[in-house]
Amino acid sequence: MFLPMLTSLALKLNAATSRFATEASLACTTWSGPELARAGALRSRNIDVAVLGLAAVLPWSTSATSIFGIAIFFLIWPTIKTERLVAALSQPAGALPIALVVLAAIGTAWATGVPCSERLGALDKMIKLLLLPLLLLHFRYSRRATWIFAAFVGSNVILLGYSFLAYAVPSMAIVEKVGYAGVPVRNYIDQSQGFAFVATALAGLAFEAASRKDRYSAAALGATASLFFVNLAFVNVARTAFFYIPIMLVLLTVRYVNRRQVVAGLIGAAIICGGLWQISPNLHRKVSTIFAELAVQPDAPIGENEPSAAMRLEFWRKSLRFFEMAPVMGHGTGSIRGLFQQDAIGQAGVSAVIVRNPHNQTLAAAVQWGSIGIIILWVMWIAHLRLFCISAPVAWIGMLATVQNIASSVFNSHLMDTYEGWLYVLAVGVAGGEVLRIQSNTAIASKGAHQEACI
Repeated sequence: MFLPMLTSLALKLNAATSRFATEASLACTTWSGPELARAGALRSRNIDVAVLGLAAVLPWSTSATSIFGIAIFFLIWPTIKTERLVAALSQPAGALPIALVVLAAIGTAWATGVPCSERLGALDKMIKLLLLPLLLLHFRYSRRATWIFAAFVGSNVILLGYSFLAYAVPSMAIVEKVGYAGVPVRNYIDQSQGFAFVATALAGLAFEAASRKDRYSAAALGATASLFFVNLAFVNVARTAFFYIPIMLVLLTVRYVNRRQVVAGLIGAAIICGGLWQISPNLHRKVSTIFAELAVQPDAPIGENEPSAAMRLEFWRKSLRFFEMAPVMGHGTGSIRGLFQQDAIGQAGVSAVIVRNPHNQTLAAAVQWGSIGIIILWVMWIAHLRLFCISAPVAWIGMLATVQNIASSVFNSHLMDTYEGWLYVLAVGVAGGEVLRIQSNTAIASKGAHQEACI
């Protein structure tokens, strides 16, 4: 009984292995001839699979994320046609991320007195942005953008379940640290960023489904979004989320709620937030510590729990002073730590803390690359916001990712951070490519209709 089953399984496995080997060979070696179209389709599929893998591992592993990122770059690069690349780089959404990386690379030249390891380490944090225009270019022609978002949501749903389990049984968590209740992997800042993004994105898609009278999909999407918000409210949340979640919810309200109902919607959201504040010990604890930390004096001794709110204020104050010292070109890539180290001499308490990251993306650019860095950074963000100013559901996802990154970068340098930076590259690259494909198809259809009208 088992022998025929094993034989059949072995034959199927052998056939699948042979097919995979044939397709891999075709995709890698065929660049002309009658099989070119099939080879191109296989290469496109392989890229989509790699991007899907990146979306799936992003909430879980830093190392796996980097591996998939490198793989995607080497898979996409050979498939790019020169004329398409030139066209992509002629658009601000694709050109500006590269400009920011180029500035960081050139900035290593004027980082006087900065160790080579610091320069390369700071540059390495920006390299991921090179993949963004390549994703824009690839997904302008691929039709699998929905798969990528589904993989990221599915991965976060699994992590959500694991988070509730780890909160109930702390020993089940891979990461066990004080203050990390319900955070089984990575850290609570990354988990909050991902959960807030998925929750608000799904809430928007629930409105989309409701507008189509698809009640079951709307209910399922709304319920899933609610579970993510419940986790943020009662399990664990980064305090930065208190700033960017309200902004995301306002964006959701403005986009999907009738103009006459916007005020009512905002009042309702405020009432819900107030109710959560009354019944959630997690929110009470997180908010109360902010005010306690802000009262800490810069030269006061640091206790067991770092007063991160007071530390941020001190980092910002010093960074502004460093920017005033070199307002045009900055101090060079990787110079932040050296400047804080020099300034900490003779200081005590919070004023003596040495960091590589001022916990503000604009100030991180200002210190290293001066006004030039600030301009390129903000023009890039604005270009990506403009890219998503259409009504398609995929534009909602891209817009949300961009707004969240801008808002969270007030309190963190999130383009430089691993999880948040990759989330931005992935969401903006995939959603932006799909938006460009929609716009291209619309333009072609409009041109065809115009020609028919003329005839």
